[in-house]
Amino acid sequence: MTSFQDFGLADPISRALKEENYLIPTPIQAQTIPLALAGRDVVGIAQTGTGKTAAFALPILHRILEHRVRPQPKACRVLVLSPTRELSSQILDSFNAYGRHIRLTSALVIGGVPMGRQVRSVMQGVEVMVATPGRLLDLVQSNGLKLNQVEFLVLDEADRMLDMGFINDIRKIVGKLPIKRQTLFFSATMPKDIAELAEAMLRDPAHVAVTPAASTVERITQRIIQVDFTAKPAVLAQLLKQEPVDRALVFTRTKHGADKVVKGLARAGIDANAIHGNKSQSQRERVLAAFRAGEIRTLVATDIAARGIDVDGISHVVNFDLPNIPETYVHRIGRTARAGADGVAISLIAGAEEMGYLRDIERLIRMAIPATDRRTGTVTQQAEVHHGGRPHRGNRQRGHGG
Repeated sequence: MTSFQDFGLADPISRALKEENYLIPTPIQAQTIPLALAGRDVVGIAQTGTGKTAAFALPILHRILEHRVRPQPKACRVLVLSPTRELSSQILDSFNAYGRHIRLTSALVIGGVPMGRQVRSVMQGVEVMVATPGRLLDLVQSNGLKLNQVEFLVLDEADRMLDMGFINDIRKIVGKLPIKRQTLFFSATMPKDIAELAEAMLRDPAHVAVTPAASTVERITQRIIQVDFTAKPAVLAQLLKQEPVDRALVFTRTKHGADKVVKGLARAGIDANAIHGNKSQSQRERVLAAFRAGEIRTLVATDIAARGIDVDGISHVVNFDLPNIPETYVHRIGRTARAGADGVAISLIAGAEEMGYLRDIERLIRMAIPATDRRTGTVTQQAEVHHGGRPHRGNRQRGHGG
């Protein structure tokens, strides 16, 4: 498919796409939309930034219009599950944008906001509901929501939901859904647990993959700096002052660590804000809006809070703490080099434990990440990119991510 017009989407949806300046579908859209329009279950392997939301939202909206019925009270026709509040909010915004000419009824069901308001929003029934698993179950258990009318189920970023401990919640939710439904299942990686979950949930699914599992974007220049743990705050401040930063996203392992990094940067004269699970939804939205607008240049985040941050113009990702799950590294650095831009990913490595994490990451991405001297910025170790056992010099990993 070379144009969105080739899909044969309903006229109100096509009009909205023209207004959004959607012209040429991305690979995940080109492959998924025809399958979903035909009613197939789909397993999609695609990273954030590849256009997944339109890949599932557009065919679902078209199919809703084909058979438009009033939703029953306390029920929804479409249920989209996503791991974080931010991503859920962005998905619903997309549904509402594509459905602007069809008077779509929709609801957002996430933690961090009063539950009473959400109960009222679904009282009359809605066509589309986007939810995080925990709050959705709260609503079901309080008899504020029924799941027996769901016709379309979407699981977005399934591997991240596994990382965050949602897999049992998802199984409970799926157990309450009608067996006859269409299921669209998306994940950036396909570890064994996720593959088993998909197999249990989907009927004869079509498989779509637009990027090798855990590939890293080729436009990202990756490097590591080995430091003493106590020197990390000073090295981070030095980096943010020396590097040509448009926007920097700094990752820490814990919420407390994120706050501590922000305080350390403030002492070094660098404005930064933190985003993590202890912040209220309104605080997180304010900080994200300021980061997106360029009012804040440095955002410090935990993995859970950063999921769903979809901001172009992030020039640098810095791993203040290296993640202990290799796939998480791939997710993190995929926040830069968006929309055709180049990006830089720098990891601060301290101690034997983080060196072990680094080795796991290098095995996954099949390259040795070059080390640089923090004082001079010169490369002290060249990367080797491994293809079929033969090392090739270079400092970029070939791949197609987003």
